[in-house]
Order: sequence, then C-alpha cells, then structure tokens
Amino acid sequence: MNVAPPRSFADLVGFEFKPSGHHKETHGTTVVMLRYRDGILILADRRATMGNLIMFDQAEKILPLDDRTVVAISGSFARSIEVCRLLKHSFKYYRRMHLQPISLAGKLQEISRALSNNLPMAMNGIGLFLPILAAYDPPADQFHLFFFDSAGASFQNTEFACAGSGSERIRGIFDYVQRTSKPWDQRPLKEVLLEGLRMLDIAADLDSATGGFAKILPAAQVLERTGVRAVDPKMLQEAVDIVLAD
Repeated sequence: MNVAPPRSFADLVGFEFKPSGHHKETHGTTVVMLRYRDGILILADRRATMGNLIMFDQAEKILPLDDRTVVAISGSFARSIEVCRLLKHSFKYYRRMHLQPISLAGKLQEISRALSNNLPMAMNGIGLFLPILAAYDPPADQFHLFFFDSAGASFQNTEFACAGSGSERIRGIFDYVQRTSKPWDQRPLKEVLLEGLRMLDIAADLDSATGGFAKILPAAQVLERTGVRAVDPKMLQEAVDIVLAD
C-alpha cells in the first residue's frame, strides 16, 4: 500500500496548534527592520514582559530561519520560538525531500500557514505573535521585507517593517525620515543603524513593554548577500553611545 509522504514538516511530526489553557505568558516587543545599501538591518529590544512584570532583559527576538531568511518576533515569546523552530526544520525538510531549497513564495506560505493555524489560540487571548521577515532572493538578486497580520496575510514593504507595541509609537517616523532624506536602500549601514537606534529609543520612552539600551545593548543583525551576521559590536556600541548622548 502506497502512503503519501507528509506535505510539510508540521504534518510529519504531528505539530498541533492548540491552546495551552494558561492565561499568563511572556511577551516581547519591539522589533524593527530597515533596508540599507547592502542588505537589511534587523534591530530588537531585549525586554520580555508578563503583564506589568519585566521577566527578562536579555531576550533574543531575532531568529534566522536559514542563511537567506530572518524573522524578528513580537508578542507571545514561547509560542513564537516554538513556531520558528518548526519553520526552520520545515525549510530543511523541504530541501531534503525535493533536493532544492524552498522558494521565497514557499517560505511565505509556510509562515502564513503557521499564523493561520495559530489563530484559534490568538482568539482565546493567548499565543498571539506577529513576526516580521527579512529575505534575500538569490535568483532575482533582491531583498524583501514582509509583515503579517494574525490571520496569516502577508504584506510587503520595500524599505522597512516593524512590529510590537512600541512600533505603534514610531511607525510614522519611518515615512518621515524616508521623505526628508535619501531612500533607505541608498544609505550605508552606519547611518541606517543610527536612525534605527533612535527610533528604538523613542519606542522605549513611549512604551513600557519596550526595553531601552542604556544597560544592555539591543540585538542587531544584518542580512546581506553573503548571509546573516551580527552587527560589529564596536560599531553597535559607538552608535548606541551617540544616540544616548543625544
């Protein structure tokens, strides 16, 4: 008897999207992605909260899914980590099954499917998370930025993306900077890093769930044609010092 292979890694392992029944969970904000001349900059504060409690100040919210795709997470921290691990294995599973990497459209479909399947939990008030995605598409030699809604719909932006409660306070600043300065994709990393840190600092001032970086440096990575890497610590520290001095 022939048995059809699982359609995805989630089907293979029997991953289910069911409410845990626990109403208290740790949340994380704020995450920002900005286009620059050679790729995409990803920034995230390090704070994780549970209600009015600060649970952790060294949370990692930037998660590479492969060397061409990076997700930054906001919302339910545990659930987002769980789903991102599933997605990472799902991309590997596809490559081994089909002997070729999954396309960008396929990656978007998997992420949208995960968010859609998670919707019952979100409607119950738990497990809600919203990622933003930075991707490089080698066949087209193009960088892409995407954000999502809780039902799984994806939306593309060519210059920036942000998520989390702090992002609501700074969303309009991106457009203002873009209209009053050079386009983001024409600016060097050092310049874009300063702008991104300033916006993250404003979000921390206006949103209690967003952590500042006077004590702990924010998470900062870049996606370039050669892959994903951390921002040079010296460059990051120098930029943080300038922003805090301002």
